[in-house]
Amino acid sequence: MRGLDERAPCARRMPNRGCPRGNAAGDRAIDPRAGRNAIRGIPVRVPTTGHSSFMPILDFLNPDSVIPNLRGRAKKQVLQELAAQAARRLPGLDERAVFDTLLHRERLGSTGIGEGVAIPHGKLPELDRLFGLVARLERPVDFEALDGQPVDVAFLLLAPESAGAAHLKALAQVARILREPGMLERIRNARDEGALYALLTQGSASQAA
Repeated sequence: MRGLDERAPCARRMPNRGCPRGNAAGDRAIDPRAGRNAIRGIPVRVPTTGHSSFMPILDFLNPDSVIPNLRGRAKKQVLQELAAQAARRLPGLDERAVFDTLLHRERLGSTGIGEGVAIPHGKLPELDRLFGLVARLERPVDFEALDGQPVDVAFLLLAPESAGAAHLKALAQVARILREPGMLERIRNARDEGALYALLTQGSASQAA
């Protein structure tokens, strides 16, 4: 049996030319002008207006994994701060290992999906469960996003190295959240971490603040 070629499709087709930006390591990107992008094949559309009567939930979040004002003047600083926040919440997890994992993923292609949102993510052998963290940035930061807009909302996702379906499920949950009409506006306007946590983990739009 032939070995599995884990390179991205474009790398297999053009071994000497490499992949265009946004397609590294199998990540697919859809024209951001259409309002849709993709993270590891999961389509994400980020509308900014309107409301719905029911919202999906992020069931991997904890109340202390919501940060209403994350500091950082540049993309690397934001990744460093996200890594530090994750390490504080996960005893035994090495901050540097988290940062290196996130930075390596960004070098494959920006996790800035457009409309001011980034989803830094990666896998770590030290983890035994999925970990998520949501942060509003103190100020917008250039993330080399597909649409060129600076990022002010970040969803951090960390998974065990052996995780497969759980990691993809979490990314899909974030995608569904972002597809909700008006969700980004409500995330940005939530009064504090409690309101932001309720917004992301309760299915009724009436809970949004």
